[in-house]
Amino acid sequence: MIDFKEITLEDKEIITSYTQHSNRKNCDLSFSNLCSWRFLYHTQFAIINDFLVFRFWAENELAYMMPIGDGNPYDVIELLIEDAHLHNHHFCMLGVSMFMKQDLEAIMPERFIFTENRDYADYIYLRSELSSLVGKKFQAKRNHINKFRNTYPNYSYSSITPDHIQACMELEAKWCAANNCDQQEGTGHERKALIYALNHFEKIGLTGGVLYIDNQIVAFTFGMPINQDVFGIHVEKADTSIDGAYAMINHEFAKRIPEKYTYINREEDLGVEGLRKAKLSYQPVLILEKYIACLKEQPINMIKW
Repeated sequence: MIDFKEITLEDKEIITSYTQHSNRKNCDLSFSNLCSWRFLYHTQFAIINDFLVFRFWAENELAYMMPIGDGNPYDVIELLIEDAHLHNHHFCMLGVSMFMKQDLEAIMPERFIFTENRDYADYIYLRSELSSLVGKKFQAKRNHINKFRNTYPNYSYSSITPDHIQACMELEAKWCAANNCDQQEGTGHERKALIYALNHFEKIGLTGGVLYIDNQIVAFTFGMPINQDVFGIHVEKADTSIDGAYAMINHEFAKRIPEKYTYINREEDLGVEGLRKAKLSYQPVLILEKYIACLKEQPINMIKW
């Protein structure tokens, strides 16, 4: 039996020792997301044969992530399959990227059925492009930012410190009231994860930025590295009455992400039309498709996802 344990803040070092040296770009593997969302998914982890594995629950179904580590994970996946059967659940892995799908098909050919959901694909950008906005394809973005600067010449940007947390909380509450987020399950869950992240900002290892106009906060954002090459931006909130606030906080933060990170992962659009349009407008270099991978010998029609 696999000795799974609940994720805590104290597990950051052991978990990131695997994820930071992985080549996977998924936003799901950010320690911030794993820790801040565990209230919803009851996420657990274990180390098996020097592979990091995750188990969680989604819509009352037990699910797993693809093992993270060096070498062939065949034996580890077989152990996860046994674990699922011990709990009387079908074996499925979520968040299987297009690259993981290729690996899984090579390791265990014709054993899985893959189901894609475009709503959960990650948007991945070049950090150099988001930080500079150079070129014809970003002309509209530059115009938007220049208009903001001309309209609010006294704006200021600061990196998030403990002194900014309360102001971020207040803006989030204002945003939530304007968008009725407490009445919607998805945004309600997001709010709980966001508040947890803000309350444990430094322990999680987050960095972020705040945008002010006349000493009044109008936007904030934060994220953390997913691996050595990819920085994940997990949250971006702005006062929607301030035209250009989203574009400005996006650009200001991107400029300060260290150059060692080639890519920025801005996560999924969840099928929200306006969000999809906004994410596409920043010209992603990759839309990282993700799949549910379920064993073929299982009755797939019984799985709810």
